Amino acid sequence: MDLQMAEQKVNEIKTLLNQYGYEYYVLDKPTVPDAEYDRLMEELIELEEKFPNLKTPDSPSERVGGKILDLFEKVEHRTPMLSLGNAFNEQDLRDFDRRIRQAVGDEFSYVCELKIDGLAVSLRYVDGLFVQGATRGDGSIGEEITANLKTIKSIPLRLRENMSLEVRGEAFMPKRSFEALNKAKEERGEDLFANPRNAAAGSLRQLDPKIAASRNLDVFLYGIGNAEETVADSHSKGLDLLDRLGFKTNKERRKCKSIDEVIEYVNSWVDRRPDLPYEIDGIVIKVDSYSHQSELGTTAKSPRWAVAYKFPAEEVVTTLIDIELSVGRTGVVTPTAILKPIKVAGTTVQRASLHNEDLIREKDIKIGDQVVVKKAGDIIPEVVNVLAEQRTGSEMDFVMPTHCPECESELVRLEGEVALRCINPKCPAQIREGLIHFVSRDAMNIDGLGEKVISQLFAEKLIRDVADIYKLTHEQLISLERMGEKSVTNLLKAIEASKTNSLEKLLFGLGIRHVGAKAAKTLAIQFGSMDHLARASKDDLIAINEIGDKMADSIVTYFEMEEASELIVELKAVGVNMEYKGARPVSVEDSDSFFAGKTVVLTGKLEQLSRGEAKEKIEALGGNIAGSVSKKTHLVVAGEDAGSKLTKAQDLGIDIWDEERLLAELNK
Repeated sequence: MDLQMAEQKVNEIKTLLNQYGYEYYVLDKPTVPDAEYDRLMEELIELEEKFPNLKTPDSPSERVGGKILDLFEKVEHRTPMLSLGNAFNEQDLRDFDRRIRQAVGDEFSYVCELKIDGLAVSLRYVDGLFVQGATRGDGSIGEEITANLKTIKSIPLRLRENMSLEVRGEAFMPKRSFEALNKAKEERGEDLFANPRNAAAGSLRQLDPKIAASRNLDVFLYGIGNAEETVADSHSKGLDLLDRLGFKTNKERRKCKSIDEVIEYVNSWVDRRPDLPYEIDGIVIKVDSYSHQSELGTTAKSPRWAVAYKFPAEEVVTTLIDIELSVGRTGVVTPTAILKPIKVAGTTVQRASLHNEDLIREKDIKIGDQVVVKKAGDIIPEVVNVLAEQRTGSEMDFVMPTHCPECESELVRLEGEVALRCINPKCPAQIREGLIHFVSRDAMNIDGLGEKVISQLFAEKLIRDVADIYKLTHEQLISLERMGEKSVTNLLKAIEASKTNSLEKLLFGLGIRHVGAKAAKTLAIQFGSMDHLARASKDDLIAINEIGDKMADSIVTYFEMEEASELIVELKAVGVNMEYKGARPVSVEDSDSFFAGKTVVLTGKLEQLSRGEAKEKIEALGGNIAGSVSKKTHLVVAGEDAGSKLTKAQDLGIDIWDEERLLAELNK
């Protein structure tokens, strides 16, 4: 296929995918099977890989997630994203109505909308093309999350008209997506998300867009931030315009002529909200006319023309059937209340964390108790208290075990901690969680060896410790469910490639208590090899600025364990690198580099270096990389599309370099 034929085919596929996606994700009226959509997407990706020049910023392939980011840039909102004042009862709503009437008279109407429980976002379009997406942040400055927002299939990458405007909306996780995500996390033994809002926010703040793409997020647009020309004269007409442009808006909105109609609308949703496929935590009421909104104005924090009615927190009574225990990667044993299933604020609650033994005693919780359950902030499941007066005498005290529920090892309570902990390094639960941690992105980063595969391998007794990962064979992997020839080949290549990782990746992957990714790199730089670190004394360790007593004790204890020594020997035997391979920072005293002792801020997109590469090179020459510009900043390196950091640097008179100047200095 030549370039001209490929371009024609790509355009045909993009048109079909955009139409199918709009029908499915915006109109909720799919016209083709999922398999046909997936087939077209695969064909598009293959063509774009073969002809890279044909890939455009509005390609549907952008929705699968791109390269991992180094950090989120700050974005200054052209029009502030204000928060809303709250109303908690009918009187609050009538007081709000009275203030509006005093200001603009009686000839006006309201628009009522469901208050989606998610993350407020801003989307900017130039000539119809989606160019930037950001979080609300503090209302004035948010974080750019364009790559993550592109993975939300209901957000159009190109509008149906070539219009330039900024729109605001609420990104959220549907209940079905939330339940599937937490079920998967529970199967892997990971901490669960407390609610869909946290899950959505956490997904959109991942530096790897593929994670956001896997979470099946959605969005409702609820307003226009600004436009290059007047596009509507009222909020309701603005929403109609968003519909025409291809945005997804919430169709449950209603235009009301009086506060009585508003109150009727609010009351109608108090009982109906559990039936929605997404979470809401209230109703937003806005004055419809833009001219009236302008006349009413805003306070420093919120508009005077809008208010958010918040639903009261719902409390229900159910039976505490049992208390289960789970063992995490670090050995902490956590009790969880198993409840008779009951709906609270729209979701079915069956479990609630009890945190630790002290909380159980403090609330006098017994198995079989009738307990009051609510969602703190109308969201987080919580056992509020027990109804002791309803006890029948059949209730049983809960006693934390003295031995691990997984391996029967004696549990200990470390000094200064309330949690009981299993310290057996061979505990199956800890091993399984440790294996999952070892292959994670910030550790050994073995692509294709996800949590489900690890759990399968562990259940089949094909791996007992991390060294066994490097002994896996083609025959063992091909026998696993959903593992085809290509997947197995790629996985074995990824396992082999991980052997060459620098020491800090391995150190973090070993899961030594208190040693995070940053400390692992500090240790790797300081000691250079696993052998040198293993021989280090506590005094050697605490002599390093970033290493405190607790971490030093933990490191020494780890390397004193016979099991740890045996594991290191095994990893060496299979060829895993034990040396630090990165650049070594030069001390300010020893460096004659321009960067020595200077604070540098990177902003915008660099062409020849990634942000991570530039950071590493500058730090290796004694410089410090900062995330924000201040009077203490010595230099700002500005790439393409540099934003508010560049403006602030100009205002403060700080030196500003382009990438060419940076490279020239680095190459000296």
